[in-house]
Amino acid sequence: MSLALPTAAAGARRRRRHVLPGFQLSLGFTVIYLSLIVLIPLSALLLRPWELGVAGVWEVVSSPRVVAALRLSFGASAIAAAVNAVMGLLVAWILVRTRFPGRRLLDAIIDLPFALPTAVAGIALTALYAPNGPIGQWLTELGIRAAYSPLGVIIALTFVGFPFVVRAVQPVLEDLEAGLEEAALTLGASAWQRTWMVVLPAVRPALITGVSLAFARAVGEYGSVIFIAGNLPLRTEIAPLLIIVRLEEYDYAGAAAVGLAMLTLSFVILLGVNLLQRVIATPGAGR
Repeated sequence: MSLALPTAAAGARRRRRHVLPGFQLSLGFTVIYLSLIVLIPLSALLLRPWELGVAGVWEVVSSPRVVAALRLSFGASAIAAAVNAVMGLLVAWILVRTRFPGRRLLDAIIDLPFALPTAVAGIALTALYAPNGPIGQWLTELGIRAAYSPLGVIIALTFVGFPFVVRAVQPVLEDLEAGLEEAALTLGASAWQRTWMVVLPAVRPALITGVSLAFARAVGEYGSVIFIAGNLPLRTEIAPLLIIVRLEEYDYAGAAAVGLAMLTLSFVILLGVNLLQRVIATPGAGR
């Protein structure tokens, strides 16, 4: 009897080790699926540029046209993500904390950039912000050129990335306990102090996640940008468009080299964001 108990306990521990039934089969299916969808395509992207050799790859990614396109894509994406961080948080706050007529309609409209074809969005934005458009005409009178300029790229990228921030922050605000703010109020905290010291720390991880998704979405955006950007080399040409141009020239290795540069920069930036999230989430970090 004494020998059977340890054996039974060991068997129970072995059974608890795998949460899912058929763990080996589930793991194998997961690895195969990720390989087909993610790992193998990325491996092809990593290998194809080196047909040009190290010097050839460096010549492609360091050319003035490619550098300008990468600078515009990543710079405009960063600015658009920063704008969405502020405005997305504000809109999520209004949707959660206030009740007004048309609230449900506004909540549904926020998801339109998800469903709207990007080309349609680009045409609509161009019609609005072109020099003869309803908004563009007014901006032109103020000396601001929106369409066919880097500002137009930022507007398009802000449009496509906006829902990511709202949808990441909104559930956290809905689940935030009102008692925390009430306790801060009883301690004499002002509205600004309650927002800064109670609400923002709670939503900060979700906000960073939403901004990261908006940035990643904006970096690879193509359809909504090409119409409003003007696509002038060295000025308003984005990196995805440059990849398409090289593919149309049958320069597959050169297109893959530009894609590899975008992949590397995106990976480094997102890795930095993930490390920042880990530091923020660690209790006592930064002390």
